[in-house]
Amino acid sequence: MEDNIDDKKQGQQIGEDQGQKIEEHKDEVKKEFKSFFQSLKDFLTELLDIKKDTDKESTAQNIREGIFMRGHTAWILIFSILVASIGLNISSSAVVIGAMLISPLMGPILGVGFSIGINDIDTLRLSMINLGVMVALSLITSFIFFSIPIFNEATPEILARTKPDVRDVLIAISGGLALIIAISHPREQFNTVAGVAIATALMPPLCTAGFGLATGRLDYFGGAMFLFTINTIFIALTAFVTVKYLKFPMVKYINQAKRKRISSAASIVAIVIFSFSIYLFYGLFIETKFKTQAGKFINNLKSEGVNIIGDNKQIIDFETKEIKLYVFGNDYSKKEKNRWKNEMEELGLIDTKLTILQSQDDSKVRDDIDNLKNMYINSHKMITVKDETIRDKDVRINELEKDLRRYYNQEIQFGQISKEIKINYEHLKKIGFAREYITNFEKIDTLAVLTLQWNSKIRKKEIELQEGKMKKWLETRLNIKKIEIRSRK
Repeated sequence: MEDNIDDKKQGQQIGEDQGQKIEEHKDEVKKEFKSFFQSLKDFLTELLDIKKDTDKESTAQNIREGIFMRGHTAWILIFSILVASIGLNISSSAVVIGAMLISPLMGPILGVGFSIGINDIDTLRLSMINLGVMVALSLITSFIFFSIPIFNEATPEILARTKPDVRDVLIAISGGLALIIAISHPREQFNTVAGVAIATALMPPLCTAGFGLATGRLDYFGGAMFLFTINTIFIALTAFVTVKYLKFPMVKYINQAKRKRISSAASIVAIVIFSFSIYLFYGLFIETKFKTQAGKFINNLKSEGVNIIGDNKQIIDFETKEIKLYVFGNDYSKKEKNRWKNEMEELGLIDTKLTILQSQDDSKVRDDIDNLKNMYINSHKMITVKDETIRDKDVRINELEKDLRRYYNQEIQFGQISKEIKINYEHLKKIGFAREYITNFEKIDTLAVLTLQWNSKIRKKEIELQEGKMKKWLETRLNIKKIEIRSRK
């Protein structure tokens, strides 16, 4: 009995020891996880920290110096806008990118965001003035270029900048953040690369606005300037947010009341810009989402075999929340159309109007398609016949080439052979060579015949000896199995 009690106590002790070891192991695992996450946090902090290497004095000086649009900077802007306009006119992305590399567009816009962030009213005033100068120079330059009659065609590159998209806003935000962070770093080589990102969002819209003025297309001008405006606002906003995050020193004024007024005014401007930016971004996001979902709906119908005329830009109308389908061919029932509306609701197009313009008489279209098919078939037949004729001629040419090669292989270079014979056999007066056809009425054979005329002074025995040597030499020299030599004096 006592032994059983001791065994139980011993078992309990072992269980407690094991439980303690498990708890200790759990504590060790927790410590290791904490250590891992702390190490990961330290690594990411060091990797993404931009406060450490920020040179605030140099950054402020660079931004203030880059605000002014006069002298060399003004001319650089004019020529970069001219190059960009040419690139848009010929739809060349490479030329437009080349213009971005020399463009000084970002200076005044960064100055606006920077000055609001540090409550610098003087820098803000200078930035706004130079921003106006920058826009005016750009519009005048592009207006003059596109006023030339041969350059006023609306290319795809130009049309792509007549209406803003949420992706344009993302480009402006990314470019603005890249530039202000690059400028805040002492390494100057980052600035040009980040400046290209800024110019991507600013130069094409300004050139397109000039195109709209030059061609009298105010809708192009309005859309391009709207795109330029929202990009400008978001670039300035990124500069403002970055300056606040990096805690740049605020400008101090001797007059305390004036400092408070300026601070309040700057804060109000920042809030207005920030709120307006959110409103614009949200509006563009909703429009982009609507067009994307509407495009999916149209593509689904096309995949089902519905014949829809026109592209998505003509079919989708965001302003009126309407999708106009120009369909032809089959007579779609009311049940089918209701199913389409249900599909629209599933894609989030709840308040969207679906207008179906259907044409049942597609006989003319079908006749045109049949005519095109017949033309294609006939053309294909003609091409096939021509290909066969060409192949036959190629075969005939190859056979003739083979015959010519056989003929040339059988021919000897009589001039060269005669010179060699003259050197070796000085008593010869004339030589002749011919191919003689021989038949026994069962088969035809060819015999190479060499005719020799010797000098009368040479003896007959000598002639026979010389001719024997010549026959062996010629058979080897001309690669002819059998040569018959006939001689006469």
